[in-house]
Amino acid sequence: MSGREHAGTVPSASRILSEDARKLYLKAVNENGRLTRSASSTAETPALEELLDLGLLIPDSDEPGALLAVDPAQLASSLSSSWQRQALDLLSRAVALPADLSDLAEAFHAPDTTGGSIEYVRGKALINQRLQQSAAAGVMEGLSMQPGGPRPAEMLSSFLERDLDILRHGASMRTIYNASTRYHQPTRDYVAQLTKEGWQFRTLDEPYARLIIVDRRVAVIPVVDDSLAAFVYDPAVINFLIEEVFERSWSRALEFDGDRAVPHQVVSRLRQTIIDLLLAGTNHRVIARRLGISERTLARHIAEMREEYNVDSLFQLGYVLGRSPRQQTD
Repeated sequence: MSGREHAGTVPSASRILSEDARKLYLKAVNENGRLTRSASSTAETPALEELLDLGLLIPDSDEPGALLAVDPAQLASSLSSSWQRQALDLLSRAVALPADLSDLAEAFHAPDTTGGSIEYVRGKALINQRLQQSAAAGVMEGLSMQPGGPRPAEMLSSFLERDLDILRHGASMRTIYNASTRYHQPTRDYVAQLTKEGWQFRTLDEPYARLIIVDRRVAVIPVVDDSLAAFVYDPAVINFLIEEVFERSWSRALEFDGDRAVPHQVVSRLRQTIIDLLLAGTNHRVIARRLGISERTLARHIAEMREEYNVDSLFQLGYVLGRSPRQQTD
């Protein structure tokens, strides 16, 4: 293509023509504005192509093989206008390019639910909505770790039919609760009904973070607190959370089928925690909230410890506990 159409063929930014091309053009001018291809040497071929490309030499339509010199002033005026239009067009395209490709960039960087991404969701309502969407196609396996105390009875009641339906469709479900849930009658009833259908529950009396894994394809973990959650889709991260977090916790947890009887290990560890908090001067309401039990259940444990240590008051219990060797947990 000729230089009349494209500015990209100029040899440098400072000079449009090389010195050899200028000399060859002057040679054509000195020969009455004509030059034959056969008259030019092989060494002049690059310069000749340069002049043809820019348009300073054009083929003579009346004489094959002959070239005619073009007026540089007229060519400069024509090319200058053309190149300026091209430059303005390129500048306009350069300015518009980021906006024009923004939707494609957004798609490229959007979370890929097939793996390798993390999606952050804020607000408990939106988090629950996203969880429901993740399970909309039908859950086949669910793993969850639910720290804190028992859930409200009305919430457990609202979940029951949904959870029973999940089990009836053949899902495998395992949940870890805090040990304090064993003292909550609505939780025991809820667990007892689901256990009969195959749901497995265990309790763990050590601190742990909330974790939900659906079909080994999405894991939900809290970020800072439960109001911001990260939905993780990376298979490697999910596998790590299953093997190194859930399964390790599951192996240390104690089976829970809703039975009213509380294992000795749970009672022992719970009372040790109560003792530690009492000796630290923590009031009853805070202790109950921290352990996820009611104040009445806490009072019962304290009463049984008072009986065990044969004291009549909390002051005496605190004194005896302070002088006694640290209780050993099983």
